[in-house]
Amino acid sequence: MLTCKQFLQELADYPEIMANAELRRELEAHISKCSKCYVIFDTTRRTIKLYMEMPPQEVPEAVHVRLMAEVKRKMTGKKPGASA
Repeated sequence: MLTCKQFLQELADYPEIMANAELRRELEAHISKCSKCYVIFDTTRRTIKLYMEMPPQEVPEAVHVRLMAEVKRKMTGKKPGASA
């Protein structure tokens, strides 16, 4: 049986879990005995369901600019506030 740590590592690949029957059975066996992991799984499942049901949202330009700057900073390994 999976440990909680293994369960959480597998849960990171939620779409793969749903496509892999054997892995899904292992995770279901774990959450049937572990209430803490069940809560995490159920919350993740509900969050993804809500997200998938939402209509697409426009990202405000200012947010987009800040987000892209942060992604670029992370990719180059620069510290926050460092000049280009």
